[in-house]
Amino acid sequence: MQHIATSKRRGRPPKSSLERDEIRAGLIRAGTVALTEYNFSLAGIDGILRQVGVPKGSFYQYFDSKEHFGLAILDDYAGYFAHKLNKTLGNKSLAPLDRVRAFEENVCESMARFQFKRGCIVGNMAQEIGGIPEVFRARLDGIIQDWQALLASCLRDAVASGELSENTDCDELAEFFWTGWEGAVMRAKLRAERTPLDIFVRNFLAGLPR
Repeated sequence: MQHIATSKRRGRPPKSSLERDEIRAGLIRAGTVALTEYNFSLAGIDGILRQVGVPKGSFYQYFDSKEHFGLAILDDYAGYFAHKLNKTLGNKSLAPLDRVRAFEENVCESMARFQFKRGCIVGNMAQEIGGIPEVFRARLDGIIQDWQALLASCLRDAVASGELSENTDCDELAEFFWTGWEGAVMRAKLRAERTPLDIFVRNFLAGLPR
């Protein structure tokens, strides 16, 4: 990955702090879309800047480097996905295992909306970890651990309600789920259809200790 130097401050500065915040948020949104489709190493800054209408030299007014830009995108995506998980896995109006199915359905609907061209930023970046700055390793693992904790809590609800055996290792199963889920998302994107996600979730649920 070509590293963008942090010492340069070219381009027209924003007119106000409000404008700066709005443009920065726009760059993060455009970068998020780019990283759901392409890996971080190949994602071009120039195309993202053009989408937001920001002159090429002004990038440094908003981010010190492409690395810092990528971390900002990760933080934003982590917040978005945690909200999605809380709406499904944390939905107490559903039986715990039905929440897992609701999560899958929510993701499938989102992917279908974009013809399965967009995947998971965390999974995409994890696959290229050897070619991007080391700082991403801990951040990516931390995000996945947060997702695991949310699923483990849902599975513990399933134990409490009698859906699962009281000897269930919810933490280990949550880690297993996310390892397989990311592979299923990649395959769904490859095949441009939801079947890999359906197969994975169906077999994950079938294999749970009752």
